[in-house]
Amino acid sequence: MSNPKPAAQGNILTVVSAVVFVATQVLGVAIAAGWAIAGLFELGNTIGYALMVIFSGAGIYMIRGFWKQATACEPLAAGE
Repeated sequence: MSNPKPAAQGNILTVVSAVVFVATQVLGVAIAAGWAIAGLFELGNTIGYALMVIFSGAGIYMIRGFWKQATACEPLAAGE
């Protein structure tokens, strides 16, 4: 059996903090964009909510990519 590597506390804090910050910004922009586009073109509430969901889904996909890039730069296990 291989011994698990201890967690690098500083790296974990850095990565999680960066992802939380980026996630709040991306999701805020996604929801605001759906609301703004629906309001600008007078599309109604239902389409506005649908746009918010679509943009939020794209935002979550982007956040996932950011997580992958962040963990590649800052390994979460010590000694990597």
